[in-house]
Amino acid sequence: MIEQWNKELVLQRLLALTLLVILIVLCFKVVQFFIVPALWAGILAYVTFPVYTFFHTKVRLSPSFSAFLMTFCISLMIGIPLIVGVFYLQHEVVSFVGTALRRLQAGYLDLPSQIKDLPVIGQTIKDTLWEINKNPEATMETVRTWVQSHLYYGKMAFDAVLKNLAKLGMALMTLFFFYRDGKSLIRQIRQAMKNIIGDRIDDYIDSVGATTQAVVYGIGLTALAQAILAGVGYAFANTPNPILLTLLTFVVALIPFGTPFAWGGVTVWLLTQGHTAEGIGLALWGTLVISWVDNLIRPIVISGATKIPFIIIFIGVLGGLTAFGFVGLFIGPVVLAIGLAVWREWISQHKNEIFAPKDSIVPVADGKALLADTPTPKPVLDTDKLEN
Repeated sequence: MIEQWNKELVLQRLLALTLLVILIVLCFKVVQFFIVPALWAGILAYVTFPVYTFFHTKVRLSPSFSAFLMTFCISLMIGIPLIVGVFYLQHEVVSFVGTALRRLQAGYLDLPSQIKDLPVIGQTIKDTLWEINKNPEATMETVRTWVQSHLYYGKMAFDAVLKNLAKLGMALMTLFFFYRDGKSLIRQIRQAMKNIIGDRIDDYIDSVGATTQAVVYGIGLTALAQAILAGVGYAFANTPNPILLTLLTFVVALIPFGTPFAWGGVTVWLLTQGHTAEGIGLALWGTLVISWVDNLIRPIVISGATKIPFIIIFIGVLGGLTAFGFVGLFIGPVVLAIGLAVWREWISQHKNEIFAPKDSIVPVADGKALLADTPTPKPVLDTDKLEN
């Protein structure tokens, strides 16, 4: 009878576990599209939550209106540069395509002499340009055929843009609820994790919070400072569309050590266009000023605030970018920070067991090990002094 009851209990628990796994999988399928927007919203909400607290407690606005005001400000901070960048990019693409088509039709497609004189590939470039300019009508027909055969890729790019815009809208909408109900949500998550892991979850949550804040500030401030300095260099070098180049530099600067590829590319373009003085000046400005910002701000803000070696942050940023996409810039360091916190806690708990001799450790009631009392050595009499 008891054995049958145990079998029924095991079967019931197995069925409940199966239903729970199915429920988790179905929930994941439903919210899969919204995971990345929710992560972005969570990061933005956590970093800017002190500003929301100021509006709510100091200015005494309602939670809903404070959340709306913060969401509106964040939307402007993201939307205005995005719209300006898209406008300038569209203008530049239209101008470039128009110029290229006119030169193709006229049979006058050319490149700077610095490119045509490159070793190894220079002669191949010259031969290709000669073939293109030899028969402009055939070249235009080839271009039309190629464009028509690759329209599918244009549709894919358009769908990707719409998908990312939808994710951006979802992130901003989620951001409002994170502001308004963030404290309640954090308490629920903290209690749920405490039920599973115990009281030590408080240290892990604090580590996650400090790392997230430091990484966002470190990466964001570094990228912003480098983009502004690069924009100053672009303006003095008289590069076309310095605002667009500054926005692109900010995006590239979010990746560690990615800024030299931005101002370095502009430097190469200036040199190929014959602007030697401007190109050399921008190269010196980038090497001596812009790159040093990355070496100063990022390690101080991130490693100084979190007490985490910068190499771990660097690996987390690049590894997270590879594994999770752009949001991995912030997820990667946080994951490694949690792992480092667990490692340090384990080392701290077992430090006495590791460094103390085995014979000097005795168990006590609370499960910890204390050094056993060692007998005090008896004093040794100095016989020479006694004889004297």
